[in-house]
Amino acid sequence: MHARKTLKHLALPLMLVVATIAAPIVALAQQQAPPSTPSATVKFPPTSPANLTAASPSRATVEAFLKAAWGYDPDRVWQVWAIEKTAAPGVSRVIVQVAQKNDPQHQIGSATFLVTPDGKHLIAANLDMLPFGEHPYAETSEMLRQRANGPSRGAASKKYEIVEFADFECPHCKAAEPVIQRLLSDFPQAHYVFENFPLTSIHSEAFKAAAYSVCVAQQAGDAAFFKYADAVFENQAQLTPESSDAALGDAATKVGLSATKIGACSYTSAAKNAVNASIQLGKDLYVNETPMLFVNGRQIPVGEVANHQLPYETLKEIVAYQFKMNSGPEK
Repeated sequence: MHARKTLKHLALPLMLVVATIAAPIVALAQQQAPPSTPSATVKFPPTSPANLTAASPSRATVEAFLKAAWGYDPDRVWQVWAIEKTAAPGVSRVIVQVAQKNDPQHQIGSATFLVTPDGKHLIAANLDMLPFGEHPYAETSEMLRQRANGPSRGAASKKYEIVEFADFECPHCKAAEPVIQRLLSDFPQAHYVFENFPLTSIHSEAFKAAAYSVCVAQQAGDAAFFKYADAVFENQAQLTPESSDAALGDAATKVGLSATKIGACSYTSAAKNAVNASIQLGKDLYVNETPMLFVNGRQIPVGEVANHQLPYETLKEIVAYQFKMNSGPEK
């Protein structure tokens, strides 16, 4: 939400004309949804083998990808309409027809994306490149398990992992905090990790707040970090060049630490390097807005929930689906 606005979340209600598809995000050209009432099974127009001119990806791979991306919604149905060659060697065009079973008007949308020659990425209509394949979130999930080492709470096991990238100066991050709290209450099996992602180009005090947080966690533990985070978000308006030192020092004091010592620690290379490592992890995952969640590797712009563009119940369905789909061992 802060920083560059990209695609709408894949979970947004799809009743309609789809401009493009992506995973984990999709841009939708939306119309006003009709009332949800039971309807007959959606009947897609017949497809033809002539539409399947590309050797890769296979239809089975596209189906597996769509199940991973859209399977959380039992009312969503689709048909792989075409997998076509393009003028670019190895690049395929995929066209999917999609609809909602509970749409009494039986509207059918068309979603189009390109698949790269390596079969691991798709290119959406706005040129964003996103993960693709039978298990599109697996690589991201493993990267986060290995490198997301920020303050954590909840279950010790990383089998069901939620990672948030946030900026202490970002108003959307502050607004999303109640959503995160509710999510962790609904999913006690989740291992939640906070990763600093200060947007330094627009938030002058965000890096400093992140460095303070690193020192708080190092000196007093994860529980103290989350108390510090609550205090900083509560007093976010004071994160200005004139008052941020006092505001951050006060947040440190509230968790029983010396404001002077935490302030001095925040200027050390160790603290700055820890923040930079978290930023680099976010960049490696192409995070370009905050707050951003990853649920077992699936990227979700949770700010959409805080500003009521995405219903909380839909977010909950996606999280439950991702956890259900996870078949990995306890980690």
